[in-house]
Amino acid sequence: MYQKFGIKEEIIKLSKKIEPEINSIFEKINEISEYNSLKVLSAFQKYNLSEMHFNGTTGYGYGDIGRDTIENIFSEIFKAEDSLVRTQFISGTHAISTALFAILRPGDTLISITGKPYDTLDEVIGIQSNNSSLMSYGIKYEQIELLNNDFNYEEIEKRLRKGNVKLIEIQRSRGYSTRNSIDLDNVEKVIKLIKNIDKNVIVMIDNCYCEFVSKKEPIEVGADIVVGSLIKNLGGGIAPNGAYIVGRKDLVDLASQRLTAPGLGKEVGASLGINKQILQGLFLAPSVVASAVKTAIFASKMLEELGYKVEPKYNDIRTDIVQTIQFEDKEKLIKFCQGIQAASPIDSSSVPMPWDMPGYTDQVIMAAGAFTQGSSIELSCDGPVRPPYIAFLQGGLTYEYGKLGIMKAISMI
Repeated sequence: MYQKFGIKEEIIKLSKKIEPEINSIFEKINEISEYNSLKVLSAFQKYNLSEMHFNGTTGYGYGDIGRDTIENIFSEIFKAEDSLVRTQFISGTHAISTALFAILRPGDTLISITGKPYDTLDEVIGIQSNNSSLMSYGIKYEQIELLNNDFNYEEIEKRLRKGNVKLIEIQRSRGYSTRNSIDLDNVEKVIKLIKNIDKNVIVMIDNCYCEFVSKKEPIEVGADIVVGSLIKNLGGGIAPNGAYIVGRKDLVDLASQRLTAPGLGKEVGASLGINKQILQGLFLAPSVVASAVKTAIFASKMLEELGYKVEPKYNDIRTDIVQTIQFEDKEKLIKFCQGIQAASPIDSSSVPMPWDMPGYTDQVIMAAGAFTQGSSIELSCDGPVRPPYIAFLQGGLTYEYGKLGIMKAISMI
């Protein structure tokens, strides 16, 4: 069966060799998964979740008790004052954009202290010209680069003491960059620095790819507002779309009025019958995230054994589900992504090719034979087609499917 699936004999042998070395690491991941499962289960029980909460609404969505209960559950899990969890968000980028436009006003200054954000925010901010960007409304933007994969605390302090900073944005995951993802201990340290200088500065965290990878979430270390997608970690591979914003009640209220309309806020927004899928996805999310992390560790060890530069290393502490492989070769990047596609349950016969994707400055190749379009918690692999030709691998609904996908992709290169 392995041979029929296109997995080479030497790859099977290598996987059997390395798995005993990574099993001890898996035990720690299982512990985190159990802790987060308890967190989710406790939240479901606190709000007395029942079958009636699965019912959806249409039209305006007034009185949607299922939607409101979901938001209470998210608040409980994140230790937040309030939450906005909606199918009306089309992506994590949309939720981040909504939060930024809700909070910032002309003349305000936004600073990213993790360098340039993910490519899809270029036009949101105005780094790449767009007549609807934040900068087109007179909002100022600055960025401070990381220093040795940590915050540049000296530069951050120096800039804050000059004043006129409304919001600081932290992107925890690496995006399409070569830097490390940001650990919550470092996030806590920098938030303490920020608040000691100016307690009114709002700290917003882009938490995409990071939820449930550790036992804590950013609100617990001092963040004011946190944003993420439901077709990544917290959707558990079941939520069909949507995103979330959690944090301070006043900030969530502003975001809700930007998403809908001033005066309407959270009171409207039909759930259209997907409450059950959001809840079931959240229920499975701790286990699914654990599978995605295990898949990343397996990929890291396999490809390092084959001589490729990988980040993180298989035994590094993980802060998100993303694994990078540096191929230094355009064709190997393309072939590896095509291998992931060929190992997918959906559209396995499709052959991904680099293309000019909206929101990106370089051509991008994306492999994602997923049940939900663009679902990064399902096994997927993508990357901008530019030197040093890095593949960004993430997801795996189960470790077994993830492992098979990695073995197939390696066999193709």
